[in-house]
Amino acid sequence: MIRTIIFPGRYVQGANAIERLGSEAARLGSHAFVACSPFAADHLLPTFRADLESKVQVTVARFNRECTEQEIERLTGLAREAGADVVIGIGGGKMLDTAKAVAHYLGCPVVVVPTIASTDAPCSALSVIYTPEGTVKSGLVYPRNPDLVLVDTTIIAHAPVRLLVAGMGDALSTWFEADSCQQTYSTSMTRDVGTYTAFALARLCYDTLLEYGPSARMACEKQVVTPALERIVEANTLLSGVGFESGGLATAHALHDALTRQAETRQYWHGERVTIGVLVSLFLTDKPMHVIDEVYGFCEAVGLPTTLAAIGLENPGEETLRQVAEAGCAVRSIHNEPVPVTPDSVYAALVAADAEGQRRQAARSS
Repeated sequence: MIRTIIFPGRYVQGANAIERLGSEAARLGSHAFVACSPFAADHLLPTFRADLESKVQVTVARFNRECTEQEIERLTGLAREAGADVVIGIGGGKMLDTAKAVAHYLGCPVVVVPTIASTDAPCSALSVIYTPEGTVKSGLVYPRNPDLVLVDTTIIAHAPVRLLVAGMGDALSTWFEADSCQQTYSTSMTRDVGTYTAFALARLCYDTLLEYGPSARMACEKQVVTPALERIVEANTLLSGVGFESGGLATAHALHDALTRQAETRQYWHGERVTIGVLVSLFLTDKPMHVIDEVYGFCEAVGLPTTLAAIGLENPGEETLRQVAEAGCAVRSIHNEPVPVTPDSVYAALVAADAEGQRRQAARSS
């Protein structure tokens, strides 16, 4: 049995870390193609562009908000025309996934600069490709992870609180999915079984969320960088990234993909949909009640969804939930669980997880 773990080439995190971007990029190339989300282009890039241009030649392009094959092709063409030898992506998860794809097709290094901590996408050797309508279409797997992930926690602290919380939802899945893969000897994104280090980091991710999640949310509300915020940003980004990629996936992300097929859920964040997948997995795999209570309690404490209505599925009928269950069972990773998984068992778990969320909601309001 071969075990494998993969990491980004370098991970840099801290308050005002963006000041290091120029010197870090210069290690990797001399002409940077900088792809930015609209917010980053308008509000962040002007604050450090002069320093970046003092270190490397710069060509800037704006991202059109969706990681589609068409957008990847467009930006790759612009970067190739510019003669860039390093790609820098600045923005959210879809922007970063697009930058990774552009660098892959150019055959050059990529620098990833997340402006939010809402997913574990920055560290991974993977891009999730969407249709123009926002439905997950496919995954693009790369031969190596990003060469540099640079996370400025001052920027993260000034981003909307909901995005940090959504990142906690994505990170919440890491331990449960990796633990299932460890029990069943299922392979991860590396196509090998995860290493003990990967599983230990996945568990550290979960423990960090439980201990520091509420305090980090409070810091983000006040737009300050505290040790708790630093810990949660690292958990959302690095620990979750290594944990999912080298530990493995299971129900939570399979159901996320299934949920995106329901148009009502698409206005919600990746981590919010993943959270529902985590809660369903608790019932699908017959977790003890104290674990169920711990996870629901955490979600309530930080503001993650605990009912289907909270991600747009208000009073879904049996037909809708069976569609979600069927679509989830069509995703290979759901079968990494240590129990038999069928559309009927997933449907039952969806109903149970939603009912528990509603029960707790009613108890809190009474």
